[in-house]
Amino acid sequence: MAYIEDRAAWFEGQGLWQHIPASDWLDWTWQLKNRITTIEQLERLMTLTDDERAGCLHANQKLALAITPYFFNLIDRHDPDCPIRKQVIPRGAEMLVADGEMLDSLGEDAHSPVPGLVHRYPDRVLFLVTDRCAAYCRYCTRSRLVSNAQDYNFHPEYEQGLRYIEAHPEVRDVLLSGGDPLLLSDKKLEHLLARLRAIKHVEFIRIGSRIPVFLPQRITPELGEIFKKYGPVWMSIHVNHPKEATAELRGACERLSFAGVPLGNQSVLLKGVNDDVEVMKALIHRLLRMRVRPYYLYQMDLITGGAHFKADVRKGIEIIRALRGHTTGYAIPQYVIDAPGGGGKVPINPDYVENVTEEEIIFRNYEGQLFRYPLQAKIRPAAPPAEVASEGFLLSAPLVE
Repeated sequence: MAYIEDRAAWFEGQGLWQHIPASDWLDWTWQLKNRITTIEQLERLMTLTDDERAGCLHANQKLALAITPYFFNLIDRHDPDCPIRKQVIPRGAEMLVADGEMLDSLGEDAHSPVPGLVHRYPDRVLFLVTDRCAAYCRYCTRSRLVSNAQDYNFHPEYEQGLRYIEAHPEVRDVLLSGGDPLLLSDKKLEHLLARLRAIKHVEFIRIGSRIPVFLPQRITPELGEIFKKYGPVWMSIHVNHPKEATAELRGACERLSFAGVPLGNQSVLLKGVNDDVEVMKALIHRLLRMRVRPYYLYQMDLITGGAHFKADVRKGIEIIRALRGHTTGYAIPQYVIDAPGGGGKVPINPDYVENVTEEEIIFRNYEGQLFRYPLQAKIRPAAPPAEVASEGFLLSAPLVE
């Protein structure tokens, strides 16, 4: 059935927690303290399928269960196929490992010169500053590390990481990630930003976070003041489905924007969640309305136990092709595969180019029409405009197939 949404509706309210004082509900520390983290808590709130029960019982051996009350409200408790439910409630398929899947699917450990720092690209580093998240995505790339369910024993080494960055002037771009950096206290986060801003060759500071989506209450005025002080700090949030785009998330994105934080979104293509043109179109349109630029659409990484989320790459290409020309260019993310083993991000695009010769490039537009663009300038005496047009020298003249 085609996806249909009410474009004017933005979910808001306390849902199952109406009895809680608003002052508690809006307190991000209350949300953290009252997360759903056990199968017993889940079963008091909803009826689990047998597959979900099996997944929950296995979760503490792979990736811990944790869902904030705010985000739990977005789950359809009566629909096992709910796209929000699939993302945060474990399933038995997590116990299965398919060919090609790896604990460290992106080869981060092999590119880690000091604990918690990944230096894969020449001019930028990934700085892992915590192993904790507000809630745990069941397809997490770093499931080996976050929540410590697999006894990875990760301990962030801030000083070692900062000293490495200071000693490498080629590093102009630092991405704070984890776990989720916005779970750090304001004091710790300000300390990190201040140290990075003091390094003259660091030009670009980014944060990768799903906190605005799982815990929009964390985006406080005090946090905004920190970003203003050390900005510009760029942020990539992680929204996968239009149901996640709530009034609370829209408010958090506005607070970040007004604090001078440029926002982008990174989605993961997930089977049964967003591998659908209309779902993706609804998502990217809501993102723009929240001041967020769709940035990346990732093919899911080859993490162990993730095969049930794996969408066909051809579906991703189909989605991008269906968006191009049918919505504003600002709305179209770049579809990428993060090459297994540490090869970096590789763009995966629909094939619009038909042929390239010494004389011209022949390509198709979004409607499938063929066009030619000359690569060699053929100089000749100027002619009246009417004559040029009549002789068919318009550069974008369609070809007849």
